[in-house]
Amino acid sequence: MSKTLLDLTPERVWKHFNDLCAIPHPSKHEEKIVEHIINFTKGIGLEYNTDAVMNIAVKKPASAGMESKKTIVFQSHVDMVPQKNSDNPHNFEKDPIQPWVDGDYVKAKGTTLGADNGIGVAMMMAMMEDKTLEHGPLEFLFTVDEETGMTGAFGLKPGFLTGDILVNLDTEDEGELYIGCAGGVDTLIEKNYSQVDAPQGFLPVEISLKGLKGGHSGCDIHLNRGNANKLMNELFARLEGKIEWRLNRVEGGNLRNAIPRESFAQLYVQDKAALEKEMKALEADLKARFGNDEPDLAFGMKDANFTGKVVEPSELKSFIATISKVHNGVLSMCKDMPEVVETSSNLAIVKAEAGKIAIHTSQRSSVEAEKNRMKDMVAVSFKEMGANVEHQGSYPGWAPNVKSPILDLMKARYKNMFGKEALVKVVHAGLECGLINSVYPKMDCISIGPNINFPHSPDERVQISTVKMVWDFVLDVMKHV
Repeated sequence: MSKTLLDLTPERVWKHFNDLCAIPHPSKHEEKIVEHIINFTKGIGLEYNTDAVMNIAVKKPASAGMESKKTIVFQSHVDMVPQKNSDNPHNFEKDPIQPWVDGDYVKAKGTTLGADNGIGVAMMMAMMEDKTLEHGPLEFLFTVDEETGMTGAFGLKPGFLTGDILVNLDTEDEGELYIGCAGGVDTLIEKNYSQVDAPQGFLPVEISLKGLKGGHSGCDIHLNRGNANKLMNELFARLEGKIEWRLNRVEGGNLRNAIPRESFAQLYVQDKAALEKEMKALEADLKARFGNDEPDLAFGMKDANFTGKVVEPSELKSFIATISKVHNGVLSMCKDMPEVVETSSNLAIVKAEAGKIAIHTSQRSSVEAEKNRMKDMVAVSFKEMGANVEHQGSYPGWAPNVKSPILDLMKARYKNMFGKEALVKVVHAGLECGLINSVYPKMDCISIGPNINFPHSPDERVQISTVKMVWDFVLDVMKHV
């Protein structure tokens, strides 16, 4: 008989994660999961508070004899990234995630799993209810809407927490202790364009680019993965001067913090066979370029019966040229930690339809000045096209503290437990620690987590054995603070 999540250890953690999967909780739609956590907290008799943005803070008194220890705040976000392939009918606002066990991994059927950050939430709930644990005073901070702007962390106010130490449970590599992260900012681009009639005799077709891996635009930006928006635009640029065609609409990507995996377009063409030939040629070129990094990328074409106007040709040429030159991917690596990305940009969403272009990009950097330089570089490209550019959701990085007391303790306890050194790192992805630290500057912060592969994509998976390792490690640290 195949295993279910309820057969896994630690039993409490996997039971709570299984319950979380049954509750729809994409970003901006966390009401049901917040209600679930509050009802659970009431049921086990712990004191809690909520704030204006729906964050939850729970207090658990110290176990006997440990009242004088410093207070640890464990923190996770309750929302998840809703990603699926276009042919999957899953509705993230209504349908439960369907987790399943595959060897040493838990995956989801056709969607993101939500282990980012549901495993952290499940661990916190397990800690809250387990009366056998040895620990000093504990607080548990559940934040909302981390994935689409960190509005939960932005909404924190002084006095909501009282703890001395913050342990964030939102990183994705067991055996690594994170003490810093990149800051980020979103850039939104809008432009109206002129529409004209499609030429007489041109045929409507729909084309697609599918099969890309996508992934987290912070954690995976350096992995040589194709960006569907850039590659669809590369096809458009290739067609210029080779065949007669017009663009009715294009749409690729749907989340600012995910590398876009798919793009779709509606074209009018004079010669469908010539279009298909160019698509196949580019597909072969891209497979040679990406190799095993993108083995499943594929262009597709089918007949269509849509009607409508097309982008005025000179404006289409300007649009293609701008997308071609705007930066996407890694800009620079950290000088002191050359294996870590310092600055990057993700061309996350591109949509042109019915006379309006809407584009969303996301810039990250561990250096504030470089983050601003990157967003300005992106802005200049689109302003030259005549677009309106707006920057939103800027959040600070988290500056590393190599003299952190909790870091020293966790390094020592990790070696004692596992017989090897934990790696000390910073992450290019955004974490809420920087924002929390800005409200509570005296709080000593660190971030840990189990192995979560391919977050922000339908390939997301969490390694079962590392969940137990992190759980055991956390319980040991609680006793020794």
